[in-house]
Order: sequence, then structure tokens, then C-alpha cells
Amino acid sequence: MPKLWTETIETHRHAVRETILDVTWGLVTERGLLAVTMSQIAQKAGIGRATLYKYFPDVEAILFACHERHVAEHLGRLAELRNRPGDAGTRLRGVLEAYALIAHHRGRHGTEELSALLHRGEHVDRAQQQIVDLIRDLLVDVAAADGLRDDVAPDELASYCLHALTAAGSLRSEGAVRRLVDVTLAGISPQG
Repeated sequence: MPKLWTETIETHRHAVRETILDVTWGLVTERGLLAVTMSQIAQKAGIGRATLYKYFPDVEAILFACHERHVAEHLGRLAELRNRPGDAGTRLRGVLEAYALIAHHRGRHGTEELSALLHRGEHVDRAQQQIVDLIRDLLVDVAAADGLRDDVAPDELASYCLHALTAAGSLRSEGAVRRLVDVTLAGISPQG
């Protein structure tokens, strides 16, 4: 099969998959997890049900794919912030604030049943570990500049940051989220 033809088919498949994900997420957000059917998704996506079933076996599988896409986007954003030029302390603040804002927005826009479905499993555990590793690596850089307490290992401080900032999901404003980031950074600063 010619290369151009293969690339065109792959591009089409990717576009159909992305449309399915977008449509499903929109329907679930609008109607609720239990009110969405494969027929509704196919109709709104402009494809046949048979085509939809070639991509996904059920609504739950589509939602897991949506979640994996969101997680990958978040991890990409956090890695981008980590890799920016500048001192480690500024980059750490950027990563922690971005993570806290992600938690804040997830808490404000998710339903409990959807959250319970999606925030379990190996892909979530892997993502959590990637975030801990990313924060730990930044903490090591901050420690090299004597900007980190030295009585607790960077791995433990990374877990502390992650768990502390998860509380941002229940906060009412982005200002409160930023104050939580300040408190978290104060907790890992050198003891005076």
C-alpha cells in the first residue's frame, strides 16, 4: 500500500477517534454517566454504530481513553513547565501551581461517579508516579541550591507536595489554590 494512502488512513482513523472522545466527554458532562449510550455517541459523532464499535466496545472504554488523553495532556504541560529555563525554585513553583490548578478544575467540573470510575487503575497509578518523579527531580535541583529542607528525602517531600495539593480540588477559588501552593512550598523550605 502506498505511503500516502497509509498516512491518509491513519489520519482519518485518528480524527474519528478524537471525535468519538470529544463527543462522548461532552455528552457525559451534559447528561451524566449513566444517561449516555453508544447510539447517542455514534449519532452525535456522525458515524454508524458499527464504526463506533470498531473503535470501542462500550461507553466506559471511551471514557477511559478520554481520561488517558487528559492525563497525557496534563503530564505534558507539567513536563513543559519543569523544562523551562530558569532557576529550579521558580520552575518548582510553576509545576506545583499547575498541578494544584488541575486538581482544582477537576474537583469543580467532575461528578463523583465519573471520578470514581476514571481515577482508578494502572494508568492512574503510572501517572501519579510520573508526577512524583517529576516533582522529586525538581526538588533535587532545588536542594542543590540549598533551597530545600534537608531532614526529609526528596521522594517523601514529592509525595507530600502531591498529596497536599490534591486538596485544591475542594477549594473555591484560584486565589485559595495559590495560597495552598505557598503553604506547601513553606513546608518544604529549609528550616530557619
